[in-house]
Amino acid sequence: MGVASAFAITSLPAAYATPSATAVISEVYGGGGNSGATLTRDFVELGNAGSAAYDLAGYSVQYLPGAPSASSLWQVTALNGSVAPGGRFLVAEAAGTGGSTALPTADATGSVAMSATSGTIALVSGTTALTCKTAADCAADGRIVDLVGYGSALVREGSGPATGASNTAAVARGAALGDTDDNAADLSAGTPSPVNSAGQTPGSGDGGGDGGGDPTTPGTVRVHDIQGTTRLSPLAGQTVTRVPGIVTGVRTTGSKGYWIQDPAADADSRTSEGVFVYTGSATPTVGVGDSVLVSGKVSEYYPSSTSQSVTELTAPTATVLSSGNALPAAVTVDATSVPAAYIPTAGGGSIESSALEPAVYAQDFYESAEGMRVAFSDARVVGASDAYGELWVTVKPDENATTRGGTLYSSYDQPNTGRLEVMSLDTTASFPSADVGDELSGTTTGPLDYSTYGGYNVQATQLGTLVDNGLKPEVTRRQKGDELAVATYNVENLDALDAQEKIDRLAHGVAVNLNSPDVVALEEIQDDNGATNDGTVTSEATLKRFTDAIRAAGGPRYQWRYIAPTDNQDGGEPGGNIRQVFLFNPKRVSFTDRAGGDAVTATSVVKTRKGAKLTASPGRIDPASDAWDNSRKPLVGEFVFHGETVFVIANHFTSKGGDQPLHGRYQPPSRSSETQRQAQAAEVNTFVKSLLAADRNAKTVVLGDLNDYEFSQTVTTLTDGKVLKPLITTLPAAERYTYVYDGNSQTLDHILTSPAVTHYDYDVVHINAEFADQASDHDPQVVRIDVSRCRRG
Repeated sequence: MGVASAFAITSLPAAYATPSATAVISEVYGGGGNSGATLTRDFVELGNAGSAAYDLAGYSVQYLPGAPSASSLWQVTALNGSVAPGGRFLVAEAAGTGGSTALPTADATGSVAMSATSGTIALVSGTTALTCKTAADCAADGRIVDLVGYGSALVREGSGPATGASNTAAVARGAALGDTDDNAADLSAGTPSPVNSAGQTPGSGDGGGDGGGDPTTPGTVRVHDIQGTTRLSPLAGQTVTRVPGIVTGVRTTGSKGYWIQDPAADADSRTSEGVFVYTGSATPTVGVGDSVLVSGKVSEYYPSSTSQSVTELTAPTATVLSSGNALPAAVTVDATSVPAAYIPTAGGGSIESSALEPAVYAQDFYESAEGMRVAFSDARVVGASDAYGELWVTVKPDENATTRGGTLYSSYDQPNTGRLEVMSLDTTASFPSADVGDELSGTTTGPLDYSTYGGYNVQATQLGTLVDNGLKPEVTRRQKGDELAVATYNVENLDALDAQEKIDRLAHGVAVNLNSPDVVALEEIQDDNGATNDGTVTSEATLKRFTDAIRAAGGPRYQWRYIAPTDNQDGGEPGGNIRQVFLFNPKRVSFTDRAGGDAVTATSVVKTRKGAKLTASPGRIDPASDAWDNSRKPLVGEFVFHGETVFVIANHFTSKGGDQPLHGRYQPPSRSSETQRQAQAAEVNTFVKSLLAADRNAKTVVLGDLNDYEFSQTVTTLTDGKVLKPLITTLPAAERYTYVYDGNSQTLDHILTSPAVTHYDYDVVHINAEFADQASDHDPQVVRIDVSRCRRG
């Protein structure tokens, strides 16, 4: 198969191409590094029988097994450069453990492990993987410039494949590079004799792109060759030499190193021109603007077991050619350039080997710029600054905006694509303290990196100016005389040893921002000495300090009820023994105490002439169930307000720990923690059903930190049979959040009510999650129930 000229593929009569009079596959060898081999690597050699140079920019060589199965894929090695008239062009492929002689310096490098005895090689105009699996289908593909099948290959030109290939023999054309589109006739077996574009032969180079020579002259490998067209480098594990680039950023703390970027980009949008050079514990000696040649080993660094990888050069050596050079242009990151779709899927498997589609998927777009300078302008902050010097922005201001400036996470299948984490490489300047809704005005620029926590991030060398948009903590209204106010608040591992400032701020949230609810379900109250692991399980000192602080902030003198867990059986921080606690204002509501509840004894429901009642109050829901293994057990209490009984169930479901990240290499990500939360939801649902079976008008409030979204199967299971209504869904969509994570405003905390609760006013009180200075990472919420209008009958 061939082309009529160096730059255009001819029209294809019927299903066949014209034999090539210019570029051809001149030699193929798959035995490199095998037993008995002399050469250490496989190779494909191209030749040009024409009278003009043949441009290979945007071309590829591709390999298919000799007997392809339904799951076999063509493996792609991208090309650049050209083949001189009468010249050769050498493509190095995978290395083996045997052999003693290196190839001459390769003109292009891939990592395809070719078979020594049977396979198909195609020279392709383009870098998209072929899909044909038969000789006829491949003959009809106009992108194929030339094709060689060898051994017993089913995909070949003409009457049969070239024969005689082995660990010690290549198949090659004659010196005239004749092409009749018959592999068996055109190629014959012989001793491998690779030649590169410089005319070098085996032993004159190391196969990695060096080949000796002037140490100030760039090698043949470029950054885009290293990055390749997938998430994994085709050169991983190989040593590359004198890779040219301009230093665009230097990191002198943590994982030290620097980024280089090649200003001479190729034409393939999938291949990044930037890469991180990891120097380990050594502080980099290069500076931004230096023009360098870097030699090192190509590595894929995985920040975690389920994350994507970062392509790096490790154990580097560098030569600085000049300083003060202009930096390569930055890739613009904005609502126009970032696609609407988030990430490709692979049935839960790895997407690493899939060809990038940067025009289709946002995560592919970011990956195609990994290590390159990127820039965005006038971006809204959607995740507040944290203690680690990080914040989140959105480059898509209209994407699922919340009413207070964040970005709402509203479904599994449509993640927000405009979010980017921002860090600063300037260790001499203080990092801005930004709240959600603030703005990084002007331009932020820096290399694009990737980490376990959040995925892609900008390592800013230039940080926009913070504009404070004045976000304020909310204050909800006070309940009316006939309204029972019930709230939930995760107070983030509160214990008696905490600083008074933390206790006072949390207390202010209850007394002022929540306006002193009648009942407050607290999550993450620890025992009296916090994480000290000495068998202490009581929380009396913790609650005394907290309720005293609430009183000092203007709130009521709350009383409390809880059940102390068995030591180290409820998860959370070891030794902390977190639990749920009821606070209640005895001047407004009474608690019905019934003895018998403890850490291992379940409360249950009995039917009486006056309705349902608990056998133990406070009590726990089936603490022996496997659903609660190493997790907090729900706390159930029976309250009376204006003569009406109200059941409150406080929850803290198991965390999302162990789930694969949204941005990781396994797609769609596994959410393994959901299994236990769904079992927990089923337990609570069954208990609520027992209440309603005893009294269909039982007024029940289920609330707490469920660690799952309003659209999750956990909430669906909890509400099964329509026994509970999630109040978060009654709010406008832009207000449905209680927590901010990785720049996503999302709902983890909930209040749900039974059908008898017909008249209520519900509010999420935003005082923490959107702020850099926060007392807890969760926002509280409250429901005010008009009990008089919810009376039975």
